[in-house]
Amino acid sequence: MSIEFDIASDQIDGARDYQEDAFMVSLMGDNDAGKTCALVVMADGMGGHAAGNVASNMVVATFNKAFQGDFDGKDAPVSLSSALNRANQQIHDSISETPALRGMGCTMVSTFMAGNELYWVSVGDSHLYLIRERELVKQNADHSYGAYIDMMKEQGMDIEEQAGMSRNMLMSAMTGEEISSIDCPETSFKLKPGDRLIIASDGLDTLGAGAIIQYSSWSTTARECVYALLKAVEEANKINQDNTTIIVVDVKEKAKQPSDAPPPPKESLSKRAKIDPEPVKHKLPQGKKSTAGLFKAILLLLFVGAGFYTWQQGMLDGVISDVTSLAQQQLAANKPEVKPQSAQVEEPPVVTKPKQAVKKPEKTTPAPVVVEETYKDKHDPFTDRLKVGGRGPIMVKVSGNDFRMGSAGLVSADETPRHAVTVPTFAMSIYEVTFAEYDIFAKATRRKQPDSKGRDRKAYPVSDISWEDALAYSKWLSKQTGKKYRLPSEAEWEFAARGGKRTTYWWGSTKGSGNAHCFDCSSDLNTTKTAKVGSYKPNQFGLYDTAGNLYEWVYDCYHRNYKGAPDDGSVWDGGDCSVRIVRGGSFRSPASSMRVENRETFSSKKGQYNVGIRLVRDI
Repeated sequence: MSIEFDIASDQIDGARDYQEDAFMVSLMGDNDAGKTCALVVMADGMGGHAAGNVASNMVVATFNKAFQGDFDGKDAPVSLSSALNRANQQIHDSISETPALRGMGCTMVSTFMAGNELYWVSVGDSHLYLIRERELVKQNADHSYGAYIDMMKEQGMDIEEQAGMSRNMLMSAMTGEEISSIDCPETSFKLKPGDRLIIASDGLDTLGAGAIIQYSSWSTTARECVYALLKAVEEANKINQDNTTIIVVDVKEKAKQPSDAPPPPKESLSKRAKIDPEPVKHKLPQGKKSTAGLFKAILLLLFVGAGFYTWQQGMLDGVISDVTSLAQQQLAANKPEVKPQSAQVEEPPVVTKPKQAVKKPEKTTPAPVVVEETYKDKHDPFTDRLKVGGRGPIMVKVSGNDFRMGSAGLVSADETPRHAVTVPTFAMSIYEVTFAEYDIFAKATRRKQPDSKGRDRKAYPVSDISWEDALAYSKWLSKQTGKKYRLPSEAEWEFAARGGKRTTYWWGSTKGSGNAHCFDCSSDLNTTKTAKVGSYKPNQFGLYDTAGNLYEWVYDCYHRNYKGAPDDGSVWDGGDCSVRIVRGGSFRSPASSMRVENRETFSSKKGQYNVGIRLVRDI
């Protein structure tokens, strides 16, 4: 039986002023035995020190590089322990060079998956959960004081908690000194298709075991599970809520025929989380050799290299602490050349505190579009008359041009490599297609009309429409108008959604507030449902809701990356056509899902509550 993985991840700040968690997901391809391999590394900076974010980023970068550089495919536990040692030694060396960083540290958990074999190493109170057959089991050891007391009681030793000792006090962490306790089993845990792994920082403790399983059972895909859990943590509105990072891995049986893409996943309901018995302990000998050069390279990657990446991609969005700035200044004298990270890693977008929400006026029906002088692509909106009566969606001409498609590779491997594309001129619907517009087609073809749940069908975007229904709608419009309507290619969609910009969102590098409709977009509109079309400002091409509200179907099947992608803006043939790509994020998704490069997949045969339609027309 051949195994593959569907992996999704995201994080929130909680009540913190800045993000102290860091993570990477590396898709390592197939090993010599043909097993699909993946490495996940997640570190949680210790909140008691201002440079906790420096420690977590340093540990993740060092661990990832050390493991992938040294792993020989034979002894995963040894490679995991060695990488942990290297990362801890890096903290030690950095503190020696920069005394202002003294006291920083982090907890961490890393998993390596090769086919059905799961290995891990962890220190501290970060979590590795397994959901199997409606049961949640904590796989890794918890090195907090409370977990120690509970474990002693389970073994029949009734130990009284000492006064003044907090249950969440860490008894083991990565601080550059010898680590008191490490969990790194010498044998693998056997995974099964249908298993779901959750790797998370301790911010997930806001939810109980039953809640975690329940939200997981409601989620069809790994991505949906991440969003649901983070949303639940936010809605709990816990005072002093910690940063929360969640990575979900769905274990799937690989399709028998070759496939370029992982499809969507599955889940379960409740039982109390279990803690494994006494973990296997290893001592980490302190390295003798200084790795100051590596430390400098890592810090430059995080702080200096981020400036270039911000200009290029718009992914930097955060506030660097005074201690971090001090460390940067002390190392700036001898800056080595820093190479970008591997394209096959996933790193969290940085989340900022929302500004005051900006209230947007609601409209009963889409208002006539006025294309402002500031738009780079100033064209008049138009509609085509239908033979059955009425008119088609409101369209606007989008002048073709060259652009750079995809990302530089610091978020998700399937967004790489960034490549040049020349898109010809086309027209695109200004709004997402509404219920009323789709109704004309549904009635004419005797198809089921989707349920609007009492919302104004003229004003709200249609959802729960499969890719096949969306394609049929575009073909019907072509027959009705005598013009060529179709679903956009993935390249056309990204070009239009960018609005001529190179940044993460068409309005800039950060999510800001009140710019779009998503659950953490800081808008006054109700994020438990879609917003009326046109509730927010249009982009530079005069297109509304390309970010948020509903994901939108594009024509293309899924490919794992852009290697071999066409450079003329056309649909990319081949790939895994059991799923189709959606773009743009939705009302139930975080702002990071609205990144213009972000790609998601759903089954082409089934409608989704958070997916709608936007069409193009040949000019």
